[in-house]
Amino acid sequence: MTGDLVGRTAIVTGGAQGIGEGAARALHAEGAAVVIADVRTAEGNNLAATLGERARFVELDVRDAKAWSHVVAEAQSAYGRVDVLVNSAGIAPVAPFAEYREEAFRQVLDVNVMGLFHGITAVAPEMRRVGGGSIINIGSIGGFRAFPLMTGYVTSKWAVRGFTNAAALELGADGIRVNAIHPGQINTPMTDGADFDTAHVALKRVGQPADIAGAVLFLASDSSRFITGEDLVVDGGDLAGTANWTSVPDQNGRSGD
Repeated sequence: MTGDLVGRTAIVTGGAQGIGEGAARALHAEGAAVVIADVRTAEGNNLAATLGERARFVELDVRDAKAWSHVVAEAQSAYGRVDVLVNSAGIAPVAPFAEYREEAFRQVLDVNVMGLFHGITAVAPEMRRVGGGSIINIGSIGGFRAFPLMTGYVTSKWAVRGFTNAAALELGADGIRVNAIHPGQINTPMTDGADFDTAHVALKRVGQPADIAGAVLFLASDSSRFITGEDLVVDGGDLAGTANWTSVPDQNGRSGD
């Protein structure tokens, strides 16, 4: 522990398990006070109890703007400020496009996109008050390439990229940085039972929440103080291995047989 985040307060949505839990643990280990926000009350309370001092759980459905106000108020009351927001809450229903229903599609957008909107709207005034902050949106490599059977999820993660860039431009003058982390294949409760394919992944393995947590710490800290509006892909080289050459260029740059 280097203590880079001592004196700062982070809100982590989806913080009760998976990537969010990994982020909450890492931020706490670096000295930050952590507000774990999730709909999973048992898991969230257990994690807060495990972390102990400088950690608390607040129930949050990210789709509820009023609930967001409560979370920010709790963070201010307990720790006096909000410096970091990690928007990790998300859902990923699987269904063929022909069977995808409007209600399910809207639910994905409400959680994965409107959740970001409500979160940033809620924390921005407090971050302005303390002189700035870091907002970290958890996207996906699904925001760079499509996955079958996940129309809503892929749509939402492409939206995360645009949302991140637009928010960064508007909030930069207030010292608020907004960046996105795009995980590849990560072993979490949400991906339990998934048929991982690492054949084209450069590092030849599935990632763990701790692999994403390191990127969260970087973007939360002053080490990234001049970085905003960026897409940080953390996928073990997954996207790097997706090129599908139909022919191989020769040494002169021409297409060979």
